Amino acid sequence: DDESRGILVRAVRPFLLRRTKDEVLDDLPPKTEQVLECELDGQQRADYDGLRAHFRTRFSQAGTRGGVEVLQALLRLRQTACHPGLIDEARAKETSAKLEVILPLIEELIEAGHKALIFSQFTGLLGIVRKNLDQRGIRYAYLDGSTRKRENEVNAFQNDPEVPLFLVSLKAGGTGLNLTAADYVFLLDPWWNPAVEAQAIDRAHRIGREHPVHVYRIIAKRSEEHTSELQSRQY
Repeated sequence: DDESRGILVRAVRPFLLRRTKDEVLDDLPPKTEQVLECELDGQQRADYDGLRAHFRTRFSQAGTRGGVEVLQALLRLRQTACHPGLIDEARAKETSAKLEVILPLIEELIEAGHKALIFSQFTGLLGIVRKNLDQRGIRYAYLDGSTRKRENEVNAFQNDPEVPLFLVSLKAGGTGLNLTAADYVFLLDPWWNPAVEAQAIDRAHRIGREHPVHVYRIIAKRSEEHTSELQSRQY
């Protein structure tokens, strides 16, 4: 609780010395972060609002105040905000607000000769992005928890000019990767813990980086803002 947290902070403050990366590596190029908001509309908005109303009624009638059921409900809502195919595989070929934002940006970046990392905690969403890239004839590297030859994927992205994109599972790519070839980083869905996102961004913004890094967080309006608010309370 807040009182216990306050006691702990006061107790350990004299013994903690924290240096940020900017203080240690003052020669790193700048990093800019920006939120790109997308508006759920049409069927996707109806799906989200309907699911939210369903869970609200269900929990109100059952008197649920927390626990696993609420976390599962939040997961379903977050998936719906990303793409309907994450809830119903039969709808994987449909579009979504986030796809309509990111796909044109990707094409522009590739035409300009840039490389980009695309992170998501949902491998299903990465799979949907892959299919859209395949349809457009865009090459990419891919990494999630099931990828065995990680080095091959990393080397392809880092060294092959014909591989401009690297699709990475947020948890699988959070540590241990040097991806300094990327000029842009896209976070397709917000995660509760901002430190996890920071580790993902640092795959590109690290020693050996020569050019600025541009980070874009894709947030669905009137649905995912609560996750961003939770992130701001972490520290």
